[in-house]
Amino acid sequence: MKPPKTPLDYEVLFNRASTPGKIVLLIIDGLGGLPHPQTGKTELETADTPNLDQLAAEAICGVIDPVSPGITPGSVPGHLALFGYDPFSCSIGRGVPEAVGVDFPLESGDVAARGNFCTVDETGLVTDRRAGRISTEKCTELCHLLDGLVIENVEIFVSLVKEHRFIAVFRGEGLEPDITDSDPQQVGVAPKPITALNPQAGKTANIATQFIAQAKATLAGHHPANMVLLRGFSQRPQFPTVGEIYKLKPAAIASYPMYRGLAKLVGMEVLETGNSIEDEMATLKQNYADYDFFFLHIKGTDSAGEDGDFDRKVKIIEQVDRALPSLIDIKPDVLVVTGDHSTPALLRGHSWHPVPILLRSKWCRPD
Repeated sequence: MKPPKTPLDYEVLFNRASTPGKIVLLIIDGLGGLPHPQTGKTELETADTPNLDQLAAEAICGVIDPVSPGITPGSVPGHLALFGYDPFSCSIGRGVPEAVGVDFPLESGDVAARGNFCTVDETGLVTDRRAGRISTEKCTELCHLLDGLVIENVEIFVSLVKEHRFIAVFRGEGLEPDITDSDPQQVGVAPKPITALNPQAGKTANIATQFIAQAKATLAGHHPANMVLLRGFSQRPQFPTVGEIYKLKPAAIASYPMYRGLAKLVGMEVLETGNSIEDEMATLKQNYADYDFFFLHIKGTDSAGEDGDFDRKVKIIEQVDRALPSLIDIKPDVLVVTGDHSTPALLRGHSWHPVPILLRSKWCRPD
Protein backbone atom coordinates (compact mmCIF):
# COMPACT_ATOMS: atom_id res chain seq x y z
CA MET A 1 0.00 0.00 0.00
CA LYS A 2 1.43 3.36 -1.03
CA PRO A 3 1.60 6.10 1.60
CA PRO A 4 -0.55 9.20 1.03
CA LYS A 5 1.09 11.69 -1.32
CA THR A 6 0.47 14.78 0.81
CA PRO A 7 -0.69 15.57 4.35
CA LEU A 8 -3.94 16.75 2.76
CA ASP A 9 -4.82 13.14 1.98
CA TYR A 10 -5.08 12.47 5.71
CA GLU A 11 -7.46 15.38 6.13
CA VAL A 12 -9.62 14.22 3.23
CA LEU A 13 -9.74 10.73 4.73
CA PHE A 14 -10.65 12.14 8.13
CA ASN A 15 -13.45 14.28 6.71
CA ARG A 16 -14.91 11.39 4.74
CA ALA A 17 -14.84 9.07 7.74
CA SER A 18 -16.25 11.57 10.23
CA THR A 19 -19.91 11.54 11.24
CA PRO A 20 -22.04 14.29 12.79
CA GLY A 21 -22.66 13.87 16.49
CA LYS A 22 -22.61 15.44 19.92
CA ILE A 23 -20.00 14.60 22.56
CA VAL A 24 -20.23 15.50 26.25
CA LEU A 25 -17.19 15.02 28.50
CA LEU A 26 -18.26 15.37 32.14
CA ILE A 27 -15.21 15.66 34.38
CA ILE A 28 -15.99 15.26 38.07
CA ASP A 29 -12.77 16.64 39.50
CA GLY A 30 -10.90 14.31 41.84
CA LEU A 31 -13.59 11.64 41.41
CA GLY A 32 -11.46 8.65 42.38
CA GLY A 33 -11.25 7.72 46.04
CA LEU A 34 -10.20 5.06 48.53
CA PRO A 35 -12.37 2.82 50.73
CA HIS A 36 -13.52 4.24 54.05
CA PRO A 37 -11.98 2.11 56.82
CA GLN A 38 -15.37 1.56 58.49
CA THR A 39 -17.39 0.62 55.40
CA GLY A 40 -14.87 -0.59 52.83
CA LYS A 41 -16.50 1.67 50.22
CA THR A 42 -15.13 4.65 48.31
CA GLU A 43 -17.00 7.94 48.08
CA LEU A 44 -18.47 6.94 44.71
CA GLU A 45 -19.53 3.53 46.02
CA THR A 46 -21.08 5.13 49.10
CA ALA A 47 -23.09 7.73 47.20
CA ASP A 48 -26.70 7.10 46.21
CA THR A 49 -26.46 7.44 42.42
CA PRO A 50 -29.45 5.91 40.61
CA ASN A 51 -28.82 7.91 37.43
CA LEU A 52 -25.12 7.05 37.23
CA ASP A 53 -26.05 3.44 37.96
CA GLN A 54 -28.46 3.43 35.02
CA LEU A 55 -25.85 5.00 32.74
CA ALA A 56 -23.30 2.41 33.86
CA ALA A 57 -25.70 -0.37 32.90
CA GLU A 58 -25.81 1.07 29.38
CA ALA A 59 -22.09 1.86 29.08
CA ILE A 60 -18.57 0.57 28.96
CA CYS A 61 -17.01 1.14 32.38
CA GLY A 62 -13.51 0.84 33.76
CA VAL A 63 -10.64 2.78 35.27
CA ILE A 64 -7.97 4.93 33.64
CA ASP A 65 -4.65 6.51 34.54
CA PRO A 66 -5.11 9.98 32.99
CA VAL A 67 -1.37 10.68 32.75
CA SER A 68 0.48 7.42 33.42
CA PRO A 69 0.38 4.55 35.93
CA GLY A 70 1.87 5.46 39.28
CA ILE A 71 1.89 9.21 38.61
CA THR A 72 -0.09 11.63 40.76
CA PRO A 73 -1.42 14.13 38.22
CA GLY A 74 -1.99 17.80 38.70
CA SER A 75 -5.24 19.15 37.36
CA VAL A 76 -3.63 20.66 34.25
CA PRO A 77 -1.92 17.51 32.92
CA GLY A 78 -4.92 15.42 33.94
CA HIS A 79 -7.26 17.58 31.89
CA LEU A 80 -4.88 17.90 28.94
CA ALA A 81 -4.70 14.12 28.74
CA LEU A 82 -8.49 13.85 28.75
CA PHE A 83 -8.65 16.47 25.99
CA GLY A 84 -6.43 14.22 23.87
CA TYR A 85 -3.04 15.91 24.37
CA ASP A 86 0.20 14.27 25.44
CA PRO A 87 0.64 15.80 28.92
CA PHE A 88 4.40 15.25 28.75
CA SER A 89 5.08 17.07 25.49
CA CYS A 90 2.31 19.65 26.04
CA SER A 91 3.11 20.41 29.67
CA ILE A 92 2.32 23.78 31.18
CA GLY A 93 2.53 25.09 34.72
CA ARG A 94 -0.57 26.10 36.62
CA GLY A 95 0.12 29.83 36.50
CA VAL A 96 -0.87 30.59 32.90
CA PRO A 97 -4.22 28.74 32.92
CA GLU A 98 -5.12 30.51 36.15
CA ALA A 99 -4.18 33.89 34.66
CA VAL A 100 -6.07 33.27 31.43
CA GLY A 101 -9.04 32.05 33.46
CA VAL A 102 -9.38 35.40 35.24
CA ASP A 103 -8.77 37.31 31.99
CA PHE A 104 -5.44 38.73 33.10
CA PRO A 105 -3.81 40.44 30.07
CA LEU A 106 -0.64 38.37 29.77
CA GLU A 107 2.09 39.85 27.62
CA SER A 108 4.90 38.12 25.76
CA GLY A 109 7.64 37.19 28.22
CA ASP A 110 5.41 37.30 31.31
CA VAL A 111 5.90 34.50 33.84
CA ALA A 112 2.77 33.56 35.78
CA ALA A 113 2.50 31.50 38.95
CA ARG A 114 -0.43 30.14 40.90
CA GLY A 115 -0.41 31.30 44.50
CA ASN A 116 -2.04 30.16 47.72
CA PHE A 117 -2.40 32.25 50.82
CA CYS A 118 -1.38 29.81 53.54
CA THR A 119 -0.77 29.58 57.28
CA VAL A 120 2.65 29.10 58.85
CA ASP A 121 3.41 28.73 62.56
CA GLU A 122 6.00 30.62 64.58
CA THR A 123 8.74 28.25 63.39
CA GLY A 124 7.86 28.77 59.73
CA LEU A 125 6.21 25.39 59.15
CA VAL A 126 3.11 25.25 56.96
CA THR A 127 0.06 24.31 59.03
CA ASP A 128 -2.61 24.95 56.37
CA ARG A 129 -1.84 25.22 52.64
CA ARG A 130 -5.11 27.09 52.05
CA ALA A 131 -5.32 29.37 55.10
CA GLY A 132 -8.62 27.81 56.08
CA ARG A 133 -9.99 28.54 52.61
CA ILE A 134 -10.34 32.24 53.36
CA SER A 135 -13.19 34.06 51.66
CA THR A 136 -12.84 35.56 48.21
CA GLU A 137 -13.41 38.98 49.79
CA LYS A 138 -10.49 38.49 52.20
CA CYS A 139 -8.29 37.23 49.37
CA THR A 140 -9.09 40.36 47.36
CA GLU A 141 -7.95 42.53 50.27
CA LEU A 142 -4.67 40.63 50.63
CA CYS A 143 -3.99 40.73 46.89
CA HIS A 144 -4.22 44.52 47.01
CA LEU A 145 -1.50 44.55 49.69
CA LEU A 146 0.93 42.64 47.46
CA ASP A 147 0.00 43.94 44.02
CA GLY A 148 2.34 46.35 42.26
CA LEU A 149 5.66 45.44 43.85
CA VAL A 150 8.73 46.17 41.73
CA ILE A 151 11.87 44.13 42.37
CA GLU A 152 14.99 44.77 40.26
CA ASN A 153 12.88 46.40 37.51
CA VAL A 154 10.47 43.46 37.41
CA GLU A 155 6.82 44.38 37.95
CA ILE A 156 4.76 41.91 39.97
CA PHE A 157 1.01 41.79 39.53
CA VAL A 158 -1.03 39.95 42.15
CA SER A 159 -4.63 39.23 41.23
CA LEU A 160 -7.51 37.33 42.79
CA VAL A 161 -8.57 33.93 41.50
CA LYS A 162 -11.02 32.57 44.10
CA GLU A 163 -11.05 31.97 47.85
CA HIS A 164 -7.41 31.47 48.96
CA ARG A 165 -6.08 31.38 45.41
CA PHE A 166 -4.33 34.14 43.47
CA ILE A 167 -1.98 34.62 40.56
CA ALA A 168 1.40 36.34 40.62
CA VAL A 169 2.57 37.61 37.23
CA PHE A 170 6.19 38.69 36.82
CA ARG A 171 6.88 41.15 33.99
CA GLY A 172 10.34 42.27 32.96
CA GLU A 173 13.34 41.52 30.78
CA GLY A 174 15.08 38.15 30.79
CA LEU A 175 12.54 36.08 32.71
CA GLU A 176 12.32 32.32 32.22
CA PRO A 177 9.75 30.03 33.89
CA ASP A 178 11.97 27.02 34.58
CA ILE A 179 12.13 27.30 38.36
CA THR A 180 10.90 25.09 41.20
CA ASP A 181 7.80 25.61 43.31
CA SER A 182 7.78 26.93 46.86
CA ASP A 183 4.62 24.94 47.67
CA PRO A 184 5.68 21.74 49.49
CA GLN A 185 2.23 20.17 48.83
CA GLN A 186 2.04 19.07 52.46
CA VAL A 187 1.79 20.49 55.96
CA GLY A 188 4.29 20.20 58.79
CA VAL A 189 7.21 21.34 56.67
CA ALA A 190 8.62 24.70 55.62
CA PRO A 191 7.95 26.21 52.19
CA LYS A 192 10.51 24.95 49.69
CA PRO A 193 13.27 27.25 48.47
CA ILE A 194 12.86 28.30 44.85
CA THR A 195 15.74 27.28 42.61
CA ALA A 196 16.49 27.70 38.92
CA LEU A 197 16.35 24.59 36.75
CA ASN A 198 18.75 26.15 34.24
CA PRO A 199 21.12 29.15 34.27
CA GLN A 200 18.72 31.30 32.20
CA ALA A 201 16.07 31.08 34.93
CA GLY A 202 18.30 32.35 37.72
CA LYS A 203 16.86 35.86 37.58
CA THR A 204 13.29 34.61 37.87
CA ALA A 205 14.17 32.41 40.86
CA ASN A 206 15.83 35.34 42.61
CA ILE A 207 12.90 37.70 42.00
CA ALA A 208 10.34 35.11 43.13
CA THR A 209 12.35 34.45 46.31
CA GLN A 210 12.46 38.17 47.12
CA PHE A 211 8.74 38.49 46.43
CA ILE A 212 7.95 35.68 48.89
CA ALA A 213 10.12 37.33 51.55
CA GLN A 214 8.33 40.66 51.10
CA ALA A 215 4.94 38.94 51.12
CA LYS A 216 5.81 37.21 54.40
CA ALA A 217 6.69 40.53 56.01
CA THR A 218 3.54 42.21 54.71
CA LEU A 219 1.24 39.39 55.83
CA ALA A 220 2.75 38.89 59.29
CA GLY A 221 -0.32 40.30 61.05
CA HIS A 222 -2.93 38.66 58.85
CA HIS A 223 -3.32 35.21 60.41
CA PRO A 224 -4.43 32.72 59.14
CA ALA A 225 -3.24 34.04 55.76
CA ASN A 226 0.25 34.97 56.92
CA MET A 227 2.34 33.52 54.07
CA VAL A 228 2.19 32.64 50.37
CA LEU A 229 3.02 29.51 48.40
CA LEU A 230 3.83 29.68 44.68
CA ARG A 231 3.76 26.93 42.07
CA GLY A 232 3.35 26.29 38.38
CA PHE A 233 5.58 29.03 36.96
CA SER A 234 4.88 29.20 33.25
CA GLN A 235 4.69 31.28 30.09
CA ARG A 236 1.88 31.19 27.57
CA PRO A 237 2.29 28.15 25.28
CA GLN A 238 1.27 27.61 21.69
CA PHE A 239 -0.90 24.50 21.44
CA PRO A 240 -2.80 23.25 18.41
CA THR A 241 -6.45 23.63 19.28
CA VAL A 242 -9.00 20.90 19.87
CA GLY A 243 -10.79 22.16 16.78
CA GLU A 244 -7.67 21.90 14.64
CA ILE A 245 -6.79 18.42 15.85
CA TYR A 246 -10.20 16.78 15.99
CA LYS A 247 -12.26 18.97 13.62
CA LEU A 248 -14.70 19.73 16.42
CA LYS A 249 -16.47 22.90 17.52
CA PRO A 250 -15.78 22.72 21.26
CA ALA A 251 -17.30 24.54 24.22
CA ALA A 252 -16.41 24.56 27.91
CA ILE A 253 -18.74 24.95 30.88
CA ALA A 254 -16.83 25.49 34.11
CA SER A 255 -17.30 27.82 37.06
CA TYR A 256 -13.74 27.72 38.40
CA PRO A 257 -11.29 30.08 36.64
CA MET A 258 -8.36 27.71 36.04
CA TYR A 259 -10.44 25.26 34.03
CA ARG A 260 -11.94 28.09 32.02
CA GLY A 261 -8.42 29.32 31.30
CA LEU A 262 -7.16 25.90 30.27
CA ALA A 263 -10.15 25.49 27.97
CA LYS A 264 -9.33 28.81 26.31
CA LEU A 265 -5.71 27.75 25.81
CA VAL A 266 -6.81 24.69 23.83
CA GLY A 267 -9.26 26.68 21.73
CA MET A 268 -12.59 26.00 23.41
CA GLU A 269 -15.33 28.60 23.55
CA VAL A 270 -15.92 29.25 27.25
CA LEU A 271 -19.61 29.70 28.00
CA GLU A 272 -20.87 31.93 30.79
CA THR A 273 -22.51 29.92 33.54
CA GLY A 274 -23.49 30.06 37.19
CA ASN A 275 -21.73 28.42 40.11
CA SER A 276 -24.05 25.50 40.80
CA ILE A 277 -24.15 22.09 39.14
CA GLU A 278 -27.70 22.85 38.03
CA ASP A 279 -26.52 26.12 36.44
CA GLU A 280 -23.89 24.25 34.42
CA MET A 281 -26.41 21.66 33.23
CA ALA A 282 -28.79 24.47 32.20
CA THR A 283 -25.99 26.17 30.26
CA LEU A 284 -25.29 22.92 28.42
CA LYS A 285 -28.93 22.57 27.44
CA GLN A 286 -29.23 26.20 26.31
CA ASN A 287 -26.17 25.97 24.04
CA TYR A 288 -26.51 22.38 22.89
CA ALA A 289 -27.38 23.21 19.29
CA ASP A 290 -24.35 25.44 18.74
CA TYR A 291 -21.41 23.07 19.43
CA ASP A 292 -20.53 19.43 18.92
CA PHE A 293 -18.15 18.90 21.86
CA PHE A 294 -18.82 20.00 25.44
CA PHE A 295 -16.40 19.91 28.36
CA LEU A 296 -18.43 20.11 31.58
CA HIS A 297 -16.48 20.52 34.81
CA ILE A 298 -17.51 19.88 38.43
CA LYS A 299 -15.05 21.19 41.05
CA GLY A 300 -16.63 20.48 44.44
CA THR A 301 -15.60 16.82 44.69
CA ASP A 302 -11.92 17.73 44.50
CA SER A 303 -12.21 20.45 47.15
CA ALA A 304 -14.01 18.07 49.51
CA GLY A 305 -11.36 15.42 49.00
CA GLU A 306 -8.56 17.90 49.67
CA ASP A 307 -10.30 18.93 52.90
CA GLY A 308 -10.51 15.29 53.98
CA ASP A 309 -14.31 15.52 54.06
CA PHE A 310 -15.52 12.10 52.93
CA ASP A 311 -19.19 12.82 53.62
CA ARG A 312 -19.17 16.13 51.72
CA LYS A 313 -17.58 14.48 48.70
CA VAL A 314 -20.32 11.83 48.80
CA LYS A 315 -23.01 14.54 48.92
CA ILE A 316 -21.53 16.39 45.94
CA ILE A 317 -21.46 13.18 43.89
CA GLU A 318 -25.13 12.75 44.80
CA GLN A 319 -25.83 16.35 43.71
CA VAL A 320 -24.25 15.59 40.34
CA ASP A 321 -26.37 12.48 40.05
CA ARG A 322 -29.59 14.39 40.76
CA ALA A 323 -28.71 16.88 38.01
CA LEU A 324 -27.96 14.19 35.42
CA PRO A 325 -31.49 13.73 34.02
CA SER A 326 -31.27 17.08 32.23
CA LEU A 327 -28.06 15.88 30.55
CA ILE A 328 -29.45 12.44 29.76
CA ASP A 329 -32.59 13.98 28.25
CA ILE A 330 -30.63 15.75 25.50
CA LYS A 331 -29.27 12.36 24.38
CA PRO A 332 -25.64 13.07 23.45
CA ASP A 333 -24.23 10.64 20.92
CA VAL A 334 -21.23 10.11 23.19
CA LEU A 335 -21.24 10.70 26.95
CA VAL A 336 -18.10 10.25 29.03
CA VAL A 337 -18.11 10.60 32.82
CA THR A 338 -14.74 10.47 34.56
CA GLY A 339 -12.25 12.46 36.65
CA ASP A 340 -8.91 14.11 35.98
CA HIS A 341 -7.31 12.34 38.95
CA SER A 342 -8.20 10.74 42.25
CA THR A 343 -8.54 12.88 45.38
CA PRO A 344 -9.27 10.43 48.20
CA ALA A 345 -10.64 12.15 51.29
CA LEU A 346 -8.55 9.76 53.35
CA LEU A 347 -5.36 11.21 51.82
CA ARG A 348 -6.48 14.87 51.70
CA GLY A 349 -4.90 15.36 48.29
CA HIS A 350 -4.39 14.11 44.77
CA SER A 351 -3.18 10.54 44.45
CA TRP A 352 -1.87 8.13 41.82
CA HIS A 353 -4.86 5.81 42.00
CA PRO A 354 -6.75 5.09 38.76
CA VAL A 355 -9.94 7.00 38.04
CA PRO A 356 -13.37 5.51 37.24
CA ILE A 357 -14.65 6.10 33.71
CA LEU A 358 -18.01 5.55 32.04
CA LEU A 359 -18.52 5.78 28.27
CA ARG A 360 -22.00 5.54 26.81
CA SER A 361 -22.61 5.70 23.07
CA LYS A 362 -24.72 4.02 20.43
CA TRP A 363 -21.41 3.02 18.83
CA CYS A 364 -20.06 1.08 21.80
CA ARG A 365 -21.01 -2.24 23.36
CA PRO A 366 -22.16 -2.07 27.00
CA ASP A 367 -20.41 -4.26 29.55
